[in-house]
Amino acid sequence: MSVEITAQHHGGQKVVAVHSPSGAKLATDAPRDNGGQGNDFSPTDLVATALGSCILTIMGLVAARHELDLAGARVQVIKEMVSHPLRRIGSLKTTVTFPVGLVPEQIRSRLEAAAGKCPVHQSLHHDIDAPIIFIYEE
Repeated sequence: MSVEITAQHHGGQKVVAVHSPSGAKLATDAPRDNGGQGNDFSPTDLVATALGSCILTIMGLVAARHELDLAGARVQVIKEMVSHPLRRIGSLKTTVTFPVGLVPEQIRSRLEAAAGKCPVHQSLHHDIDAPIIFIYEE
């Protein structure tokens, strides 16, 4: 399956991308520490966003097969950049939190396995440290 994304530079460091199937638009800007205004997600912020939303989406698909709704589950991704030898993402530390009583004990291992198999996580370069931590609130 292929999806077309188009993008146009709007001056400064602002780029607006369009998701062709839906027409949805998304603006990016370079962060302040890299010459931008920091007014929108940076392109590397979108990698972190994609990882977090992919993990919740894949876990949601597995949960639905077990007639479970993950509404209320949250994800936090901490992105850390490195500068040497080139500027790149150094780590994406992900924490998935489930509210009290949301996920029965017997399905947790399946959800955790699914998270590690999300396509974004599988697409990350091996030099990126990308641990996933799971918290089941009590």
